[in-house]
Amino acid sequence: MRYQPISCAFHDELEAIATLRKEVVIRYKDPHDHVRELTARIRTFQTRAGEEFMILHSGLEIRLDHLISVDGKLLSGYC
Repeated sequence: MRYQPISCAFHDELEAIATLRKEVVIRYKDPHDHVRELTARIRTFQTRAGEEFMILHSGLEIRLDHLISVDGKLLSGYC
């Protein structure tokens, strides 16, 4: 699936959450389109080949356009 950039407002919220270094509930779709939920800390963000990823402290990488919600905040749209 082609990457769809998330809204700048949601990206800003993710960065704010990451700076707090607290555990949050993350809901997302895995590469097989299954909804997953986990509790984790966001370590950083990376851009590769035009796609943005959220990197968790566990090392798991989640493509930002696969997010459903983070800390109860729903993905607020795409750019």
